[in-house]
Amino acid sequence: MLSHADYRTFCLDAPDLPVFAQPWYLDACADGGAWDVALVREQGRIVAALPYFFKRKGPFCYATMPPFLKWLGPYVLPEFRGVLPHEHRLLEALLAQLPALAAFKQNFYPTATNWLPFYWAGYRQTTYYTYRIRPLANLAVVEAGLNRNLRRNLRKAREQVRVVHDLGPSVLYELTRQSFGRQALPLPYSQAQFGRLDAALARHRARQLFFAVDADHRVHAAACLVWDGQAAYYHLAGDDPALRASGASILLVWEAIRYASEVLGVACFDFEGSMLPAIERMRTQFGAVQTPYFFVWKYHSRLFRLLEKLKP
Repeated sequence: MLSHADYRTFCLDAPDLPVFAQPWYLDACADGGAWDVALVREQGRIVAALPYFFKRKGPFCYATMPPFLKWLGPYVLPEFRGVLPHEHRLLEALLAQLPALAAFKQNFYPTATNWLPFYWAGYRQTTYYTYRIRPLANLAVVEAGLNRNLRRNLRKAREQVRVVHDLGPSVLYELTRQSFGRQALPLPYSQAQFGRLDAALARHRARQLFFAVDADHRVHAAACLVWDGQAAYYHLAGDDPALRASGASILLVWEAIRYASEVLGVACFDFEGSMLPAIERMRTQFGAVQTPYFFVWKYHSRLFRLLEKLKP
């Protein structure tokens, strides 16, 4: 029987595995639940994987997306993608290994474009969007794609704040907490959960923090960029509600894009999606292109579905 250890070994050589599927990332997000993985082996090697996070509610066990885990879903080695009969068989084999779940809910990676075997198995799909800038190799071309008003706001922000990297994760946490509070929303993670993930990202050299600070040492905004070999992701961000007029948040986005291009050398910058009109407009002002991804779901238990509908 294949195990977590097999998956950890597989991930060492998987050529374009997203950071969100790395075992250490899943470990860091597992507070309040646990993760497991379905694996398919052919000719002595693993060729496909489906990691999933699950929680328990009373007698029910269900797969869902925990905080900080933007995407999961099936991962198939590149040589089998697009070879539909083979790819279908691999996806069907992954599905066959899932345990008895009351429900299954996952956001698939934007690069996962085939969910047809899930449809055949009775799953449903909703399309959501993220926003991506690519290619990043020529930063001058990326900058030329910025909206004119955005350029003006960037100049204004540079006159008021400078960008530093060394203020620490607790400052970022506090500013994200303030941002959620400004919108009258509860922060969906605790400081301990955030600290656990940040420590894992720092240990694996997969994140950079950005802070916009003025001459009086006030922190206007903060952000966290994470990455893998294919893309950099604008993962978390927050600002001081009293200092938003400086435009510091816009400056941090541009500095993160510049970092992804000039320091990381990745091909893609991903805003990690939003369906909100105001956020969509801002993303496109940076020249980002609307990119679909799938939310795939199925209720195996009618009772669990009813209970979810009744919850406050």
